[in-house]
Amino acid sequence: GVYDGVIVGLGEYQGTETVDAQGALLVPGFIEAHIHVESTLLTVPEFARAVLPRGTAGAVIDPHEIANVHGLPGIQYMLDSARVTPLDIFVMLPSCVPATPFESSAAVLNADDLATLINHPRVAGIGELMNFPGVLNGDPEMLRRAALAAGKVADGHCPGLSGNALNAYILAGVETDHESTSADEALEKLRKGLHVHLREGSAEHNLAELARIITPANACNASLASDDRHPDDLVEQGHLDHSVRVAIANGIPPITAVQMATINTARMYKLAHMGAIAPGYQADFFLTDSLEECRPAVCFKRGRVVARDGVCVAQIGAPPPPPAAAMNVAPLGDDAFAVRAAGNEVRVIELVPGQIITKAATAPAPVKGGMLVSDPGHDLLKIAVIERHHATGRIGVGLVRGLGLQRGAIASTVAHDAHNIIVAGVSDREMLAAARALVACGGGFVAVEHGAVQACLPLPIAGLMSDRPLAEVVAAQKTLLAAARTLGGALDNPFM
Repeated sequence: GVYDGVIVGLGEYQGTETVDAQGALLVPGFIEAHIHVESTLLTVPEFARAVLPRGTAGAVIDPHEIANVHGLPGIQYMLDSARVTPLDIFVMLPSCVPATPFESSAAVLNADDLATLINHPRVAGIGELMNFPGVLNGDPEMLRRAALAAGKVADGHCPGLSGNALNAYILAGVETDHESTSADEALEKLRKGLHVHLREGSAEHNLAELARIITPANACNASLASDDRHPDDLVEQGHLDHSVRVAIANGIPPITAVQMATINTARMYKLAHMGAIAPGYQADFFLTDSLEECRPAVCFKRGRVVARDGVCVAQIGAPPPPPAAAMNVAPLGDDAFAVRAAGNEVRVIELVPGQIITKAATAPAPVKGGMLVSDPGHDLLKIAVIERHHATGRIGVGLVRGLGLQRGAIASTVAHDAHNIIVAGVSDREMLAAARALVACGGGFVAVEHGAVQACLPLPIAGLMSDRPLAEVVAAQKTLLAAARTLGGALDNPFM
């Protein structure tokens, strides 16, 4: 029985409207434990339109990306955007803007800045404390930011951390972590009291490995999270419904998988009256014929139908005007990426398929005329970061292995965590063409060959998000990825 958006009870009720579920199962609405909406390339209202039909009723978001570009106005933009959609959005205030002192973000947020928003009713706590070395070293500012979460939640971010260092990190007040890539790592964090998010994103496929640690005794201390999810994956695979299917396929009992996508997350983030079908809870649920398949047929939010047969039918408003454009790049000369060789060996960034971590490697230096060059024949490409916020002209150049490009260049203004321009290619000329194309379009993704743009996905909101509908963004992304594949790329999505 539902009245005024709330479940009043389970049993026999007389109502003004009766829904015949025809034997379907009733499942609580999913709650995303940790996601950067910016990674979907969508505005918050468009994100809601994409995930409501997937059974998602709420999301704990970390607007870390837009905060690195626009600071507090970027966070406020996300909070204001959430007001026009029925999807419940809860914000974790970005704790690391910039992520490290070595990055060139547009904004700097300290504890005093974050304190101005910590009491907002839609703020659930402090976002992932990425600068875990700063926490471990007792950096006073980092500890002040962690302490702001008192009474709310402090999210962690500590890939590979273990032993006494992990103990110290937790002691600072951290309560969750979503960065585990191995079962042993996740199990240690779980045993030491962290709430562990099992992540299944577009570039981070950790769920199958981490599912091995889940038992009836510890499952209540684990949740499902996406972290980063691209728009084509939302359309073709789904959101948390996809994660639930992956969890079940890897041995997690269906009911447990649903708990990890609902009540566990609600309790962790103190989201009262969400995540269950019981008296007093929000009437957020969906109908499905099978938990194992988990295909929502009809989705309800506060007792009203918001999606049917995969189509959003909820009333969703337009987002507010975004902060001002964010492309302020110094002129790029023809020698912008020129680096003189300094020896016979060079350090290389080595990509790890299916992961967001990288390895450090070395290789014989690819040299021509005394200058460092790309060597696509040995899968060694120049990669550069161009500061785009303050027109400083700063450029960092290195080499990367694993992209596999044989022609052209690709470039992006989605470049974690400071979101400057990042570009990689088979020659300085191609890289320059790609970078200049991004400046011209106001940010986004671009693929270039023979100096000409083959595909472009503009992201005018902070260089991170599109102002277009989901279907248009997905179509543009498919064109972009197809263009990248023609360049010989080794990855399904080299931009991610």
